[in-house]
Amino acid sequence: MFLQHWGATESEILGPVVGDDICPHARISATRCISVSGTSAETFPWIRQMGFGKAGWYSYDWLDNLGRKSAITVKPKWQNVSSGSQVPGGPISFTAEIVQEPSAFVLSVIPKGRLAKRLCFTLAYELREDQEGTRIVTRMRARVSLPFGRLIEKFILAPGDGIMVRKQLLNLAKRINTQ
Repeated sequence: MFLQHWGATESEILGPVVGDDICPHARISATRCISVSGTSAETFPWIRQMGFGKAGWYSYDWLDNLGRKSAITVKPKWQNVSSGSQVPGGPISFTAEIVQEPSAFVLSVIPKGRLAKRLCFTLAYELREDQEGTRIVTRMRARVSLPFGRLIEKFILAPGDGIMVRKQLLNLAKRINTQ
């Protein structure tokens, strides 16, 4: 899978990440990582403020933020996200499943009702202190049990998420390393 384990070590790929259990029976899983110079307490606010119409997603703004530039500073007005909060994602809304400052932030898209057993998507951010500052370990897990679901997973979701999260991590590192 394209960019499936970008920047991740073998132990990060094979080890658990917070929120792995939220999307049981995921058919795709990707771990992407980067080191930043800030502490987890300095890094967490950047992640907590993500969202469409808020700080953006720090990725390709023309695509995931309708051309609006992602934030270049931490804004206190966007720090009020807690477990259960809705996080705007553009055409869809994420739920902040886990918000454990300063170490874990997990977003999910899990529909209600009958579709809940057929669709799930989670994106976890685990912040681990290391000798350089903080290691941002992300894990995307998904299952699309619908007609053409495996094709959607393999040819749209997995590569698209890989491209976007890689850019997001690079941009986060730039912002955090220069603060």
